[in-house]
This record gives sequence, structure tokens and C-alpha cells, in this order.
Amino acid sequence: MGVDVAPQEEVQPHEEKARRIPVALSSASVYPLSVHDAFAVAQDLGYDGVEVMVTNNATSQNPDALIQLSHRYNQPIVSIHAPTLLLTQQVWGTAWNKIEMSCRMARDVGCNTVVVHPPFRWQSNYAENFAAGVREIAAMYRVHIAVENMYPWRVRGREAAAYLPHWDPLDQDYDAVTWDFSHAATAGVNSLEAVRALGSKLRHIHLADGSGSGRDEHLVPGRGIQQCAEVLQYVASNGFEGVIVAEISTRRARVAGEREDWLAETLRFARQHLAVPAWSGRKLGAV
Repeated sequence: MGVDVAPQEEVQPHEEKARRIPVALSSASVYPLSVHDAFAVAQDLGYDGVEVMVTNNATSQNPDALIQLSHRYNQPIVSIHAPTLLLTQQVWGTAWNKIEMSCRMARDVGCNTVVVHPPFRWQSNYAENFAAGVREIAAMYRVHIAVENMYPWRVRGREAAAYLPHWDPLDQDYDAVTWDFSHAATAGVNSLEAVRALGSKLRHIHLADGSGSGRDEHLVPGRGIQQCAEVLQYVASNGFEGVIVAEISTRRARVAGEREDWLAETLRFARQHLAVPAWSGRKLGAV
């Protein structure tokens, strides 16, 4: 007596399941609340992980404490933001030590991306071999060091050179780049054109927005002039292998729940435009 066997769906060898691009929360987005709060909010709202910005806060500098928070809230740590801001100049000593310590922490907590800012113009010795030094340390720790786009400073209406070798990473010899929409708005840069030009160098995205006022605003995406939706749709269709990290400013939240509302809106925006790609064709970096 024969046995009926249900026909199995044929799977073509060339068909691959599309990668779901993670959307994580930067701990900077809950400032002045703590790193602990960032993990709790990320879990409550349904984010896919947390980017830890290393600051003067002791927990942000402690990999064991961060691992405990990651396990407690079931939120993987997707990236470490090195303490290369003006406000964190006293954290972890010299510029190169900041980067090495950040890479070491990334390995300790189980992620492979470290975000750094380019050197300030007064850090001339550090800036001289910055690209080569970053590449060497990235290889040593087997992580991606993604240099972030910044913006020119303006003093009395005049542009001042604040970063070396430049605030714009497009023409620099970096292997990996973090693209920040708020910084692009401050610099007056078209993010879609920049992301397409970066190609496979694009490793990481800080999702925010800006009005083009000249201030670094970190608005909720969709509330400014940047092409946030178009860029998300583009990377969703072009082989982006990194993470989208919400990095908005919630310091002006005044009423209970307003911070969470803004962060929830940012997450919805990201998921909406990553799920409905409007671009097709070549992958990032393809010729």
C-alpha cells in the first residue's frame, strides 16, 4: 500500500531570504537619563538592540555592567560609540587610547562596530595618520571602525575648520563610515547622494533629522529636510549589512511619556521605510 507524501516546496539555490536590517537605540537618545534607561526603553518599545555611547557615566565604561544590562533586557549591544566628543575629552585618556579601549569593549560585549568622530583640528598629530591608524586598530581587534560624518563650525557667520582631515568622509581613505542625518543637515549635505557615493563603505547609520538651521538638532526623522525615508528605502534594497541606530535628541521632552513617544515614532519610521524599498538594482558599492 503506497503512502501519500505531501509535495515539498522547491527551493531554488539562488533564492535567499532578505536580511532584516536591525533598528537599534543609541543611549544618547535618552540623555540625560542613564544607560540603564536606554536598555529599558529599547525593550519596552521593541528596538532590536542598543548602541552605547561611552561618556563620563561609569556604567557606559564598564563592559561587565553593560553585558548584565544586555541580558536583563534582552537587548544586544550593536555598537560602541567612542568617547571622541568635546564633552568626553577626559574619558580614557589620549585619542588613540579612546579608540583602542572602545574596540576592546566592543569585543568584550560581543559587537563588531565602533563609531568614532574625526580628529579635531587642534589634534594635528593624531590627525596626521588617522586613517592608517584606524585601519590598523580595526584589523588588530577585528572590528569595523566607522568614522562619522560631521559638519563645519560657523563663527560669526563664517565657516571654521573644526575637523582634520575633514568633516566630510566621502573623499577620505576610510574603510567604514557612519552616516548621521542630523550632521548632514547641519552641513547642508544631500544624504541620498552621499550614501550612494559611499557605496560599500557605509557601515552604520545614525537616524535623525535636521532643519538645516546650522544647529545639530537630532530631530525625529521626517520632521526635518533630510531624505531619511529615501535613504532607508535605498539601503533596504542595496545590500546594506549594518545597523540603523536611532539617535534623536529627547532633552526637550517636557511631559510624561513624550520621550517614549518620540522614540516610538522614530522606530515606526525606520521600520516602515526599511520594509517598503523603493529602490532596486545594484548593491551598495557595485560597479
